[in-house]
Amino acid sequence: MIDRRSAILGTLAAGLSAGVDAQTPAPVQVGSRGPRLPDPTETIDLWPAGAPGAPPRLPVEIVEDRATGTQATDRAVHGVARPRLVVFRPAKPNGSAVLVMPGGSYVRIVVDREGYEIARRLADHGWTVFVLFYRLPGDGWAAGPDVALSDAQRAVRLIRARAGLYGIKPDRIAAMGFSAGGHVCGDLATRFAQPTYTPIDTVDQSSARPDVAALMYAVQSMALPLAHPGSRTLLLGASPTPALERAHSTAFNVTSATPPCFLVHAEDDRSVAVDNTLAFRAAAIKAGVAVETHLFATGGHGFGLSRAVGKPAASWPTLFKEWARAQGLG
Repeated sequence: MIDRRSAILGTLAAGLSAGVDAQTPAPVQVGSRGPRLPDPTETIDLWPAGAPGAPPRLPVEIVEDRATGTQATDRAVHGVARPRLVVFRPAKPNGSAVLVMPGGSYVRIVVDREGYEIARRLADHGWTVFVLFYRLPGDGWAAGPDVALSDAQRAVRLIRARAGLYGIKPDRIAAMGFSAGGHVCGDLATRFAQPTYTPIDTVDQSSARPDVAALMYAVQSMALPLAHPGSRTLLLGASPTPALERAHSTAFNVTSATPPCFLVHAEDDRSVAVDNTLAFRAAAIKAGVAVETHLFATGGHGFGLSRAVGKPAASWPTLFKEWARAQGLG
């Protein structure tokens, strides 16, 4: 439920009616009383003429401020109508990029805890970071359960096509997703070549395959009882067929073309069972895909950075950095 502290992103309407060269701004900070860091201002619209397959009535983008007391900013965005990338440029680029896909159970995009916080940390280590505001499958887009994947595919292609502008190498692009965003990331890693939209320009001639993928406490299975019920319902509807469940369970889509994967999960996760990650790991090993897995005894769900402080799970960024370096990134 969105409370009275929520705010409609007033600039969105102007962005939707502007020319195709206009870029939709990042969401504003709407009321947090806690510490604030400067927000990025550089954005890239994925679809210059508007996202394909729009419903008759576009969703209205709303920013929900979930912070309480003196908490740091904790925003969630609902109703993404103009999917885009928010760019974090490092002071000293290392030549590698990361596409970050926040979670939110396919009902929202968790902007700060699984987006901007992660992006700032990675940018501090030299990565050029692109946070993806992807469309949500419950908002009526024609692509249905593939709508977020379409945005992720287009995002990788844009980053690769513009690599020279950002001082990155086109073969050093990582994808990283959290929770439901981890499902988007797993979909991208396994179904990057699946046609989910009609190409619109030369950008779509680039490959959508990320060079590595990091799946963080990710939603993977769409079959009960392993599936996260809320994500499953938003993605596939209330009563999906077994065939539809299987088609969107990432472990069944792993092939030898899947990029090397970095997996992180807490074994006490009560929202997305750790067996989601174990199933993906088993599929990767079977397909001959390089996979590194870190399971933490405690951490719960959605620990990101701030909720992992003081716990062993807080080590995951260092583990990722060292693993990525071994893969030739970072």
